[in-house]
Amino acid sequence: MKGYLLVAGVLSLGLLTALGSPTFAHHSNAAYADEFTEFTQATVTRFAWANPHSLIFFDATDAEGNVVNWVVETAAPQALRLIGWTKTSLMPGDVITIRAYLARNGNPAGRLNKITFADGTELHDTQLGGDEGGKTRYDPHGFRN
Repeated sequence: MKGYLLVAGVLSLGLLTALGSPTFAHHSNAAYADEFTEFTQATVTRFAWANPHSLIFFDATDAEGNVVNWVVETAAPQALRLIGWTKTSLMPGDVITIRAYLARNGNPAGRLNKITFADGTELHDTQLGGDEGGKTRYDPHGFRN
């Protein structure tokens, strides 16, 4: 009987490990550069308030003067809501400065660090994202300022 319990325990542990592995891999930052890149005068084209990550699509001009459509991922809506974001925090046509950790593979994609609006207000990806201090775009009611 002890042998069966040992085998069942080992198989259960193996199954839990196999099921848990995709979760850990999904949250890896290995796909992104270690340093952020900043885009000024970027224009929001779409904001997808969606799971598992909200997405910000924006146009920015590259070094040759070409407009490139980028997409950066943020946290899930549930996490963003906790730090003051709403599904209307970004609207098509908003002109922003955006900091992101870019994809290592060269695709126009990345992970958000922070957004700064023309008036100096900011949106961060996490509670600790971006520089500390300064004005914030968050208000206690979660409404867009």
